[in-house]
Amino acid sequence: MTKNVNRGEIWWVNWSPGRGSEQQGLRPAVIVQTDAANLNPKYPNTIVVAISTKGKSVPFHIEVKPSSINGLNKKSFIKTEQILTISKERLINRIGMLEEKYLEQVEEAIKLVLDLN
Repeated sequence: MTKNVNRGEIWWVNWSPGRGSEQQGLRPAVIVQTDAANLNPKYPNTIVVAISTKGKSVPFHIEVKPSSINGLNKKSFIKTEQILTISKERLINRIGMLEEKYLEQVEEAIKLVLDLN
């Protein structure tokens, strides 16, 4: 069964098995794919960006404070250089929804990391 996901949602993702320095284990990610693709029942994948409790003061890492809306329980960093297309089967459960102010920062950081205008 294909999961219904929406852009901006934060989900627990089962990253295993990972390779090299890829994410592994159960970790959060934010859905960045357009809802037109997310809601297509014939497309079983989605595009996500990894979230970690470790980050650096660089333009590609968006610091997010925990809230009842986003469901995160620690200060976290959305690592926009870690963009991945994954099967929706890797999505375990929805944590929350990323606030609009952070989603806008993620969009700008993705433009930087991909050198888009």
